Amino acid sequence: MKNSLGLLMQSYGQLIAHLPPTADSAAERGVIEYESMRLNGMLVQMLGLYKLDVNQLPLRPSYLELDDFLQAQLARHDDILRARSIQGSYEVAEDGLMGFFDGELVGSVVGNVINNAIRYTRSAIHLAARMDGDQLLITISDDGAGYPQAMLDGQSDYVLGINMSTGSTGLGLYFGQRIAHLHRRNGVTGRIALSNQGVLGGGEFRIWLP
Repeated sequence: MKNSLGLLMQSYGQLIAHLPPTADSAAERGVIEYESMRLNGMLVQMLGLYKLDVNQLPLRPSYLELDDFLQAQLARHDDILRARSIQGSYEVAEDGLMGFFDGELVGSVVGNVINNAIRYTRSAIHLAARMDGDQLLITISDDGAGYPQAMLDGQSDYVLGINMSTGSTGLGLYFGQRIAHLHRRNGVTGRIALSNQGVLGGGEFRIWLP
């Protein structure tokens, strides 16, 4: 399914390149590109969870500069952000801040959160990284209405089931929790948390990596 979606989007991109400028900027294009990216993210998560369950998802941590990492996450969503007039920004607490984690796996978690934030934010998304004690803390904030109270109250169990009114399955949060837990050092395990006390006044997703 993921490969088929990739081929579909490649063909779509080639088709768009031959359209006149008026059609190229159509609102429908933004919907197609956003939902395709969202679907691709869900397929990546499902594949990752399957590999976790059969112990075939290797952890490949390396030293990464947070400035480059956060910039790359925003760059992947640049077209969608511009199409929806959403201001994307990032901030690293100190110059040259480094982290030791699996960039692909954590990038998948951050990318999924950005996708969700695009859906619910009003005008801005902000990424940040800093040290919280001995752990690296990465946050993704938006200026939307924030997380529903039921999600905040149920943070001890990220498998929340299916919400028919919102279409939420809890898959993204469960995936984020599993990836965070893969990162361990000196008996400390990574974790995630949700808050409505973000710097932009909306929801904020937090992931700690030891």
